[in-house]
Amino acid sequence: MSETENARPSIIRAVLEVKQKTYITPHYIRVTLTGDDVPAFADTTPGVNNKIFIPPAGVNDIHFPDFNYETGEWTHPPEHLRPTVRTYTHRGMDLDQKEMYIDFVAHGESGPASAWAINAKPGDLLGVAMKAKETVLYPKADWYLLAADATGIPVISAILETLPSTATGVVYLEVPSMQDVQELKTKADIQINWIPNTNPGENTLLSDAVRNTSLPDQGTNTRFGYVAAEFSSVKDIRQFLRKEQGWEQTELYAYSYWKFGVNEDGSVTDRHQEQKSN
Repeated sequence: MSETENARPSIIRAVLEVKQKTYITPHYIRVTLTGDDVPAFADTTPGVNNKIFIPPAGVNDIHFPDFNYETGEWTHPPEHLRPTVRTYTHRGMDLDQKEMYIDFVAHGESGPASAWAINAKPGDLLGVAMKAKETVLYPKADWYLLAADATGIPVISAILETLPSTATGVVYLEVPSMQDVQELKTKADIQINWIPNTNPGENTLLSDAVRNTSLPDQGTNTRFGYVAAEFSSVKDIRQFLRKEQGWEQTELYAYSYWKFGVNEDGSVTDRHQEQKSN
């Protein structure tokens, strides 16, 4: 095995069981997963992306694909056993209780992850995989700009919970309705703004809010922006901060979680290409 392969973080994979499901808002479901393998995720960072594996209807086990590092190829299970793979974020964990929490946006049953969460019941199985490493979500700064739609609320929540009391800034969170406002905790002096949008992906409400923000002057305070939202919103916010306002590459992390009108599999190339602009 090469030094590069030795340096590659291992992948933690576990089959976890639904313990509880709670609608924390009308369009937000928190699923509590449990299993003896939850402590294996102890060194991972809340807010970091994971992969979830949703079994086909009628299949009572998770059949993970295998990756051959020597050939660089995946070996998938037969079609009738193959799980649907989606990218999500674990909201947090309770290692003593062997629990992991994942929040799902409930946007109907047209998407496999939303449909699974809406119909999930205690005892249902879900596969979870993550890289076995801690991740630094953001650098130290004086002032923060955080922006996300409903899909990015878990990572923004994780950031808010870890910001020091000396940090200041502003947050913009787009949700389907004002009934979907959540209670978020932070020690920082952060102004949290909720933006209701009944048609996410179809307008520019989130990026408009960012464009109307009073930004600190460069050199007065250190600053950092974290954006997690739909493709077009992320692209416009990056254009505004990097090109129009002159923010440095190190001052902004902007990631597209989804693209309007296209499922996750179909938008991977566009979203990854856009992320290279970070």
